[in-house]
Amino acid sequence: MSINKEKYSEIINELKGKATLVAVSKTKPVEDILELYNLGHRDFGENYVQELTQKYEQLPKDIRWHFIGHLQSNKVKYIAPFVHLIHGVDSFNLLREINKQAAKNSRVIDCLLQVYIAREETKFGLDGYELNELIGSLPAQQLTNIRITGLMGMASFSNDSDLIRSEFKYLKALVDKHFPSTTNNPQPATLSMGMSADYRIAVEEGSNLVRIGSLLFGAR
Repeated sequence: MSINKEKYSEIINELKGKATLVAVSKTKPVEDILELYNLGHRDFGENYVQELTQKYEQLPKDIRWHFIGHLQSNKVKYIAPFVHLIHGVDSFNLLREINKQAAKNSRVIDCLLQVYIAREETKFGLDGYELNELIGSLPAQQLTNIRITGLMGMASFSNDSDLIRSEFKYLKALVDKHFPSTTNNPQPATLSMGMSADYRIAVEEGSNLVRIGSLLFGAR
């Protein structure tokens, strides 16, 4: 199945000036990604390291690849040479490994810390206390080859829009607390929240990066 061009145009117009669209292309063929690429799209998200590295080899090199899955430390080396942004960092060990592999590639890799905001037990991420601890101890670590640019989270898989909104509000409050805009650093932090089912609520609550797959590529 090819991409839904009408939906793509609609979403791009909707997000203009508010949020970046990461097209979630996991399990989709390179032909579909190229179709979106040829419309001018450059931000794509993948969940699996092996699939991402294969697609990187086959596709244009100006694509900005976002790793949005749960990343294992022993797989970091495969994506460190080219990954644009790693969304789901939830431990010190992983940060240290990303820093190590980034240094080997003479790169500084942008990362988001993943915060657990949902009700389900299956989601990865830090809670508020762990986030405080991790950010508080960062200066002593001297991780010079990573840059933590913001937070990422996934809301509960629910039809309750009030619940989803409250989870997004919580994550926005955390990003404002830990990554405030200052005169020296006026660039707003990255807040990656919102997917196909809830991206409109996410943008209303301050998301500036949304991850959308099924609306563009069809159901998996």
